[in-house]
Amino acid sequence: MAILNRYGIWNNKGGVGKSTITFHLATRYAEVNPNVNVLVIDLCPQANSSMMLLGGGTIGETNVINLCTAATPQTVVGYLSTVIAGGQGGALPNPDTFTVSVNAYNNNLTDNLFLLSGDGNLEPISPAIVNQANAPALTPTSQPWVWIHNIFRAYADEFARVHNNRDLMVFIDTNPAFGIYTELAITASDRLLCPVNADDSSRTASNAMAILLHGTNPPHPIYGAWTFATKAGQFHTHVPLIHLLIGNRLTQFEGAANAFNALSDASIQALYNIYTANPGYFTTRPVATNNIQDFRTNYSALLRDFNTAGVVTAHLGNRLSQMRANYYPVHGQQVQLNKQRIDECLDAVDSILARI
Repeated sequence: MAILNRYGIWNNKGGVGKSTITFHLATRYAEVNPNVNVLVIDLCPQANSSMMLLGGGTIGETNVINLCTAATPQTVVGYLSTVIAGGQGGALPNPDTFTVSVNAYNNNLTDNLFLLSGDGNLEPISPAIVNQANAPALTPTSQPWVWIHNIFRAYADEFARVHNNRDLMVFIDTNPAFGIYTELAITASDRLLCPVNADDSSRTASNAMAILLHGTNPPHPIYGAWTFATKAGQFHTHVPLIHLLIGNRLTQFEGAANAFNALSDASIQALYNIYTANPGYFTTRPVATNNIQDFRTNYSALLRDFNTAGVVTAHLGNRLSQMRANYYPVHGQQVQLNKQRIDECLDAVDSILARI
């Protein structure tokens, strides 16, 4: 059996809905593909997608805290620490020591869904990870930077090998800040799903995203030698391709056409400029991209505003397909969902899954 794909959900901007989108894509993909294992790797220190998957709200938060405070944390930090302690070239630990079956914690979700939980300790251990990555090579063939940056890519490979009765789909949640743990998430991904908002800061972030992944030409005269892009090029390390731009946080009452135009005004032109200069930064399409309208059609998709049905559903750790028109408790308040909004969210998620 094979790894079908590895999707990182990332943009160099906060507040675009990465964790909520990760939750919905992973849970829905697992639901409609019961013969495929779905693995979520949560490399955001806030661990929001982990909390949603493990029950949502205070239940999910408690479950994540318990995983983080175990003697051997069943989290990304536990796995990282164990691999680094074993040294480069050491045998990889059994991934099941650190991976949890989501259904064992949250029976709203399917039993083919697995999680390597996020962990707030990613922040304080970051300097240690950086030190390991930048350690001097002790032999001509040892490459500490490559070893560290491929830890979670190797983890997914090992998970697929251990659970070889089914194909595997991987979703990786990320932090917007381009710290070492985001670099590890990037190198673990084959394709990027990039949520964007209809605003000027998303346009700015789109340009920054390409620079962080691929650098500038010429490189910065002072800092250029130290960047991820330079190191990735130096060591021929895998850099993922941008696969789809997901318009999120759009005003649902304006309608799809107006929301689409707003997204275009904010981000599409900047990204199209990047595409025309460097089409190799993007996945290929069967239909040619000859102009900005083609680019919009081939590389962007819209989500209805997840401030309503999507956020409430994720907060409850449930599936959109299981939600009904009703009032639901969210942080002490009763929030009303109607069937139309639930159906629109579900259709939007399905439309994105159809393109991955």
